[in-house]
Amino acid sequence: MSVALRTGQALRRTAIQAVPTMLGIIVLCFLLLQLMPGDVADVLAGESGAATAESLEAIRSRAGLDQPLLVQLGQYLWNVAHFDFGQSTRFGTPVSQLILERLPNTLVLMLTALGLALGLGILTGSVMAVYAGRWPDRVLQLVVLFFYSTPGFWIGLMAIVLFSVQLGWLPSGGSQTIGAELTGLAALLDRLPYLVLPALAMASFFIAVYARLTRAALLEVLRQDYLRTAVAKGLPPFVIYTRHALRNALIPVTTVAGMHLGNLLGGAVVVETVFSWPGMGRLALEAVAGRDFNVLLGVLLLSSFLVIVTNVAVDLLHAWLDPRTEAS
Repeated sequence: MSVALRTGQALRRTAIQAVPTMLGIIVLCFLLLQLMPGDVADVLAGESGAATAESLEAIRSRAGLDQPLLVQLGQYLWNVAHFDFGQSTRFGTPVSQLILERLPNTLVLMLTALGLALGLGILTGSVMAVYAGRWPDRVLQLVVLFFYSTPGFWIGLMAIVLFSVQLGWLPSGGSQTIGAELTGLAALLDRLPYLVLPALAMASFFIAVYARLTRAALLEVLRQDYLRTAVAKGLPPFVIYTRHALRNALIPVTTVAGMHLGNLLGGAVVVETVFSWPGMGRLALEAVAGRDFNVLLGVLLLSSFLVIVTNVAVDLLHAWLDPRTEAS
């Protein structure tokens, strides 16, 4: 079966599943948010220090909060069906504009963290499997256990103390030099130092997970008959490990990596707050604090879409790693 045909089938299957899934997410999140105490009118009144009953009613009327709950839900679903996520009741700007301003920063942080987690995790797990039972395996298992049992935000705070405060090597927060209007390669080089610490803090737990998965999967694969045949044929060890063993061992790792995207999005809230990273995580936190439900629903909806797209990518990767999965 061709790659184009497999891709088309995966996209059609995902589209059929994604519509009811995202609809359920919207309805559930909308109803759960209504259980939160207060609304944007109460928050704005508290920030201003005082407000009359008439001004509160005017704010609620302008935001559509005076309508019955089902009417609000129906209106929101109608707007989303027309790709309109509404206005931010706090900032007075379209929700889509706010999200698009923050989305690139979050994607860069997430993809960098995921790349570090997969790269370092697979490399560490491979070394542990090759030297299973010997001192490199035991030392690396202790390091992996430390990262697995330590919260990422604590590692981030300690990294700030060491690399920013004590050594002064890396910035402690932000995403770029303030006031530096750089473009192209200069802008990329300027942003890289700001990306290192938050990406490592977000990736630390997942490095440990992927290392342990890779070690276990490789040890299982290395006991298979076809690898004994490859060794008997005199293939170089590097070829045996990379082309035969590691390729099959990566299937459970990539499966778990696709499932962890939602955890990365959730962890972005804490990491972006610790490092003052201007992404969707901080936007969601600000929306919760300000009871800006339109912004929060928009962030949740886009996050769900990213998870679904990632699952499609994982399915296609599995089909490439093991063509036998095409039939499933």
